[in-house]
Amino acid sequence: MNILILGAGQVGGTLAEHLANEANDITVIDSDSVRLRELQDRLDIRTVHGKASYPAVLNEANAEDADMVIAVTNSDETNMVACQVAKLLHKTPTTICRVRAGSYLANPALFYNKDTEKDLDKLRGFPIDVIISPEQLVTKHITRLIEYPGTLQVLEFSKGLTRLVAIKAIEGGPLVGRELSYLRTHMPKIDTRVAAIFRKDRAIIPTGDTVIEDGDEVFFIAATDHIRSVMSELQPLSKPYKRIFICGGGNIGYRLARALDSRYQVKILERDHDRCIMLSEKLRKTVVLEGSGANKDILVEENIENTDVFCAVTNDDETNIIASLLAKRLGARKVLTLINNPDYVDLIQGGVIDVAISPQQTTIGSLLTHVRRGDVVNVHALRRGAAEAIEAIAHGDHRSSKVVGRRLDEIHLPPGTTIGAIVRHGEVLIAHDHLRVQPNDHVILFLVDKSRIRDVEKLFHVGLTFF
Repeated sequence: MNILILGAGQVGGTLAEHLANEANDITVIDSDSVRLRELQDRLDIRTVHGKASYPAVLNEANAEDADMVIAVTNSDETNMVACQVAKLLHKTPTTICRVRAGSYLANPALFYNKDTEKDLDKLRGFPIDVIISPEQLVTKHITRLIEYPGTLQVLEFSKGLTRLVAIKAIEGGPLVGRELSYLRTHMPKIDTRVAAIFRKDRAIIPTGDTVIEDGDEVFFIAATDHIRSVMSELQPLSKPYKRIFICGGGNIGYRLARALDSRYQVKILERDHDRCIMLSEKLRKTVVLEGSGANKDILVEENIENTDVFCAVTNDDETNIIASLLAKRLGARKVLTLINNPDYVDLIQGGVIDVAISPQQTTIGSLLTHVRRGDVVNVHALRRGAAEAIEAIAHGDHRSSKVVGRRLDEIHLPPGTTIGAIVRHGEVLIAHDHLRVQPNDHVILFLVDKSRIRDVEKLFHVGLTFF
């Protein structure tokens, strides 16, 4: 696929790395020549220096040959105009745009409806096929972590019918120290599948006789209604959270408070006085405080020791880290920290800070959903991009498809790949060998080796193209 990426920042650079390693033709445009040189030294890609929305720059990047334009510069306006130029001048089939400002997102009339407006000469609004909002994605990610105390990651498939959960096995959980086969005996009415185990950063594809050890990072899939029951087998079940403290009242902090304050006791701490006034006017139940998260006196005064979850979501990594360390030291039960620099994530997660959240990795998964070949409807990047979970729809019949009509134990999966579940007509079917794939099934797969993604995509191609 010929893909044009506009913006060489953290998201654009990470996306280029993902896609360049999957035999795509990638061109990156950015106004920062140093950043472009760094990417070109590491990756087999083409780079173009210039402003991404300028027609002349897009011409230089051969936009007329692009199958897809992904606009992820730091400017919403540049992204939107660039997509408009690509669509109108070059008839680009797919345009994907990162939009951060809530004011734009709150006005859908600004963007055309690709399902109803087919004539490009009559378009009204910015011709963007897919809008990606990092703030919305991160807010959903954090909200799920709060809904399921003790989790490291909670990923949703098939419109919430089933979820893939990452959780750390802790001594005291009934399954810890036992073989996986014990789970079915102990919980005969709950169906689940452990898709993968990471032990000291080494991936293990589990079997029935695999023994769960204390400290294992376990990925399991189950129907949403069964998630808490399975979690209770892997660690002592945590009490539900009640008190949430948010450090940072920017876009993410505001969205998070708005999503939580109807169900939790929420406090939000923001340094900027004018922003505090805005927050207090829009958030009716949330307690708005003015000050810095690195101020010990404020945290002590606000009884941080009674806080269930401390979320540091300012725009500054160092502030988030310092505030999180201080909150944990003062007694906060769990700490979630937003980290923009991917080099920091592995350094801090799992120590004093419970969960480090990378906006880049959260955004990348959403972008990859629209890049994957075949009918892929969900992609989630896992383990800082090393692993991946995808939801693909099976099409065709036993003659034209490598999966339809076959039992799961008859499907030749690439090494390191497991099928976790199938969703069929709204019913969640946990993967077992006897299960047979039918047309239009949503198949959820887990890949511990992301380099095998092309092999997985070929399984879901229909017709002669996969021979």
